[in-house]
Amino acid sequence: MDKLTPIKVLNKLTQRKLAIFSIQDFARIVNTSPKSAKAFLSRHTRSGNFARIKQGLYIATANEPAKFEIANNLVRPSYISFETALSYHKIIPETVYSITSATTQRSQSFGIREQSYQFYRIKKTLYFGYTPIKLRGSVILMATPEKALLDYVYLVSLKKKDTVERIDLKKVDTDKLGKFVGVMKRRLRK
Repeated sequence: MDKLTPIKVLNKLTQRKLAIFSIQDFARIVNTSPKSAKAFLSRHTRSGNFARIKQGLYIATANEPAKFEIANNLVRPSYISFETALSYHKIIPETVYSITSATTQRSQSFGIREQSYQFYRIKKTLYFGYTPIKLRGSVILMATPEKALLDYVYLVSLKKKDTVERIDLKKVDTDKLGKFVGVMKRRLRK
């Protein structure tokens, strides 16, 4: 590796629009071996230039990605849903402090840079009803208002969540909600 500095690396990452990257991504971008990339990231993570968000996944602290982008990359596949999406779509008035996502992987949670991320497993047949949204220059997968509500009710029915008192149903498309309920009923019977 020819004298790489965190600034040079940050420029290369920014040029490629990579806010979250693996050791392999890093090695490819700076044209070095994975072993050298790992050593560089380890050294510069200790100095605070980079942060490891989970095993093998890093961010540059000077150009930190949006929290929703981190959530979409921590566990794949996943999309923002439940209380976080309900709050984002202004269906519940509460501010949500933990970012909640739906995934077909196992349920798990992470604490990263003073932010809590929770992933709830849903059946593969229920993994639908999300859309890409542009946020701070990144594309994020977010549940539609109707699907966020149904995902939430699904977890309440499994006793994994308590019910929310204040829900503003005026912001929910009841026709779309009805279609999603029909799809979920059919898929849950299988």
